[in-house]
Amino acid sequence: MNLSNLKPKEGSIHNPKKRLGRGQGSGKGGTAARGHKGAKSRSGYSKKLGFEGGQMPLQRRVPKFGFKNINRIEYQGVNLNKIQLLSDNKKIKDAIDFQAFVDNGLAKKNDLIKILATGKISVPLKISAHKFSAAAKLAIEKSGGEIVIL
Repeated sequence: MNLSNLKPKEGSIHNPKKRLGRGQGSGKGGTAARGHKGAKSRSGYSKKLGFEGGQMPLQRRVPKFGFKNINRIEYQGVNLNKIQLLSDNKKIKDAIDFQAFVDNGLAKKNDLIKILATGKISVPLKISAHKFSAAAKLAIEKSGGEIVIL
């Protein structure tokens, strides 16, 4: 056995490809079935994402508008009714801190938390978060709770 008589296993090759660019006698010599000239006939050609044959691409035709503030700080909002629900289900006792929010699926470990005032809170809790809305702060203090800003 040597390299000249190695063949693929029977049935492993389904569509034997004709070798391109191996002389005129092969039937696929010269242009190697790429046609004449143009980007697609060149080596190293790859169509760019969004390329439309030279026509102005869609992402450049559609008007842009709006403004994205790069200094914006995103907070994960947590409503008072969610905190009340945790308290009713005995998942928190007298205090809720950042780790408790993460453990109960109300925030992810890299989130900043803002307490919002949707719903009511009736138990006095010590709530630790990064930010509080004015109405939420009022509602927590009214119920006898305490706020801690992280």
